[in-house]
Amino acid sequence: MIAKLLSVTGLGRVLATLPRRGVLVFNYHRIGDDAASQPYDRALWSASVDGFDAQVGHLARGFDVISPKDLDYALGDRKGRYALITFDDGYLDNYELAYPILRRHQVPAAFFIATGFIDKPSLPWWDEICWLLRTSPHARISLSPWISQPLHLKPDCNGAIALMLARYKSLPSSDAEAMLHALRAAAGVRHPDDVAGHWMNWDMIREMARGGMTIGGHTVNHPVLSRMPKEQQYREISGCAARLKAEVGCDMEYFAYPVGNRTSFNEDTRACLEAMNVRHAFSYYGGYATQASPRYDIPRVAMESHIVQYEFEAMASLPQVCARPYN
Repeated sequence: MIAKLLSVTGLGRVLATLPRRGVLVFNYHRIGDDAASQPYDRALWSASVDGFDAQVGHLARGFDVISPKDLDYALGDRKGRYALITFDDGYLDNYELAYPILRRHQVPAAFFIATGFIDKPSLPWWDEICWLLRTSPHARISLSPWISQPLHLKPDCNGAIALMLARYKSLPSSDAEAMLHALRAAAGVRHPDDVAGHWMNWDMIREMARGGMTIGGHTVNHPVLSRMPKEQQYREISGCAARLKAEVGCDMEYFAYPVGNRTSFNEDTRACLEAMNVRHAFSYYGGYATQASPRYDIPRVAMESHIVQYEFEAMASLPQVCARPYN
């Protein structure tokens, strides 16, 4: 309702010209046509190509679009209107579709890479869960003891997908892997080893770094860090940093938590980041970054394909109201 009011009355354009303190950080995963990902996790499609182009154009015209290295200054500036664009995971469309748009509008962005998927391309756990449930020939399957009730897959498996993803994220890492192994057996199908078209490669990531994009860390294998002992967390974080240094030549100064809600990282995670000299780490539960934001909990707003242009512009113009935390 607020977004429509700002759009219809033109008040949003007025607000967009006013200075404000803080930075609105937008987070994307995938750009393009979600029809190409029908068997996989459809929630990761953040915008169409045209939609992303319109969003970046709006920010380029009316805001200072910054890199993470500018974050400390921007958070303390009373005069600017700052936005930061980020991407998680390392999907191929980030390079093929998003990067050319960013270059055309001459704005930077940060790309947080799960390095294991670049080194050894494979299906990530969230896409595999969706694929297994959508392609299984069974009408229902049982995953006791992890899920007490049967999972109904026909005629629609969206409820089963939501339940499985939530359950996976809530379990200790060893239990989550055991549940995924059981799901593979119960579903009765096996995904092909070939995942061509899923991930960028190191040459692409290096090109984006040379083109002014920030390359940050997102662990090696994209686990939910808080579900792991501290030693395993450190291996995931330090291993990611080592691969970025070796392949891109950059220190891992910036990091994004996999899943990124309030319970997906903890004090052990922050201690690992401190030990690796990470400057800022980004969460993923909505909100607007201010000077009060902890440096290891910089909030980001989820960009999703259902967000229309006037809603996006409302978030940019009035983030204190339209970009509230949501979980």
